[in-house]
Amino acid sequence: MSTASETKVYETVCMLCFMVCGIKAHVRDGKLVKVEGLPGHPLSDGVICPRGKHMANYIYSPERLQYPLKKDSGSWKRITWDEALDTTAAKLQKIKDAYGARALALSVGSIGAENIEISGFAQRFRGAYGTPNFFSVEGHCFRSRIMARLLTFGSYPLEDVENSACIVLWGNNPDESAPPLGAKIHKAVDGGAKLIVIDPKRIPLSEKGIYIRIRPGTDCALALGMLHVIINENLYDQEFVEKYTLGFAQLVQHVQDYPPEEVEKITWVPAEKIKEIARLYARAESAAIMQGITTLDQHINGLQNNRALAILQAITGNYNKRGAWATNPFMRLSDLRVTVEEDPIGAEKFPIFRRFWGRTSPYGQQMVLQEAILSEKPYPIKALIVGGGNPALAWPDTQKTKKAFQKLDFMVVMDLFMTETAELADIVLPCSSSLERQGLAYNYGLTAGIPYIMLSRKIIEPIGESWPDWKFYSELGRRMGYEAYFPWNSDEEVNANWLKPSGITLEQLKENPKGLWFGERCYDITAKNQIRTPSQKIELYSETLAAAGYDPLPVHREPSQSAVSNPELAAKYPLILTLGSRVVTYTNFQMRNIPELRELAPWPVAEIHPDTAEKYGLQAADPVIVKTKGGQVEVKVKISEAVAPQAVSLQYGWDGKASGNLLSELKPLDPITGYPELKALACEIIKV
Repeated sequence: MSTASETKVYETVCMLCFMVCGIKAHVRDGKLVKVEGLPGHPLSDGVICPRGKHMANYIYSPERLQYPLKKDSGSWKRITWDEALDTTAAKLQKIKDAYGARALALSVGSIGAENIEISGFAQRFRGAYGTPNFFSVEGHCFRSRIMARLLTFGSYPLEDVENSACIVLWGNNPDESAPPLGAKIHKAVDGGAKLIVIDPKRIPLSEKGIYIRIRPGTDCALALGMLHVIINENLYDQEFVEKYTLGFAQLVQHVQDYPPEEVEKITWVPAEKIKEIARLYARAESAAIMQGITTLDQHINGLQNNRALAILQAITGNYNKRGAWATNPFMRLSDLRVTVEEDPIGAEKFPIFRRFWGRTSPYGQQMVLQEAILSEKPYPIKALIVGGGNPALAWPDTQKTKKAFQKLDFMVVMDLFMTETAELADIVLPCSSSLERQGLAYNYGLTAGIPYIMLSRKIIEPIGESWPDWKFYSELGRRMGYEAYFPWNSDEEVNANWLKPSGITLEQLKENPKGLWFGERCYDITAKNQIRTPSQKIELYSETLAAAGYDPLPVHREPSQSAVSNPELAAKYPLILTLGSRVVTYTNFQMRNIPELRELAPWPVAEIHPDTAEKYGLQAADPVIVKTKGGQVEVKVKISEAVAPQAVSLQYGWDGKASGNLLSELKPLDPITGYPELKALACEIIKV
């Protein structure tokens, strides 16, 4: 007979980031006491990062929100869930009666976009309420890549790096951003795979392969230079191109404008190096380009950067091939969305971001939302519900974003902690962690997505009065008369409903705690639905983009703040700033308040080259101001030869005076997606 003091070990998942790694969670006396990696998990195989190891410190943080709060004369007052829901329902109904349903917007952040419960129930409530305005972090993160691959292949292939003969890490440092992927790449390279690292900053993995230091913002030019070499030296897969692609003749003509010698002038990459990596990549038995999460997206031609990589994969025959890019089956889950016919804000300005080929995205483009709130054009936005994110810091131009949120009549935030966004809200609601509720861990659509599902098990009781997101939306919906849309009353009912179309039952997942495969990665291009473009060919030349008035083939466009495009600005701000460097200790803006993690990475840093440090009279850990025309931050210096002498690399996700988004501008610069420009900004540094 077991005793209360015995430790029970549960096999479940970590939901602290998009990787959804397998973990062994140790529980004693009803409390989480230890977390380890889960050996044998097909994605993480026992690898665990510092965040996962310190999950108990995160869950039991004294800063956890435990009760609903209401702002009263500028101070927070504890209230009941009933009061929180009644107040929210009354406010939203009043706004709907006065301005129409579209006056409400809903937003989910990174965790919200990747968690099917948060995103699914937010979309269900928005549909029941009748607003078209649902926004996601995908308005400036990751969707650009999805769109580019869809426009090229009609499907969304993923990197099969563990079987690859040649891996190209393009703006990607997986040891910091995704340790399980980093482990797989180390293993593949140690086993003989060739490695090419393309990055303005030298990463540790580059010691195992060829390192290419590129000028920030010139990735498309480099890709076009590689295409020039591969095509002109007949290194492309001629049989594959002739049989499966469309527009190769136009591509051949197009890349003649990008000989390596000219590309060298644009990118800083020597022509001979461009030829070397193009030949190595094209001649490999299989090759997979693995790009960073946002490194190629947040540019004025982010979608075209992504298109260029897709075209490289296509003409070398590295599509639906073992060790290349390959498609995975989608798991059929219940679709909770309720149709709203009206398009969200941003759809008119960025129509392809909204839809093409009859495929409609659920998202509006939040890069225009702040201006819409402030100007009340094209119509008033009066209320906002935020879940799974911290847009006051995560969206560009922090000051303008906060100003817009302060103008709202009503805002509700559901989170585990009092974030900067929550501080601006009228109602703040406590959210339960993934170990305090039952859910589904389904990793697809992200780097390393695999056809595999696990049950995220409830193994401890919720802290305080924290609720799962589905319960908040369901209870709010019922109070507003939407009972028919929200019939579920427990985690079990919610998850059983998700699984109905899949052929997998909740009971099966309980019986198989390590998870279940629901399909296999496809390595056969002749299989059904592997090319799903209108032409049924891989579209190198995109008629869809041409018809919409965009470049049908990728074209290099200079960053708007470069010395080439804006020499006057560059003279004032002579260094090149890249925002977004990750550290393995934190998930974006999350977990920086956990003391055990803060000890590992105690302060925000800007990395600069020793030559830059000498020029500005700086020593390691000196405080400096990094300044752009958009704003300034104060951080500490880290001196490293990994960074180019002309560059400054600023870590992502810090709050207060160190938030990188204080430096950015809320200008949708990519004409196709509306994405902002965050990776190649003109800056200066000032010693404090």
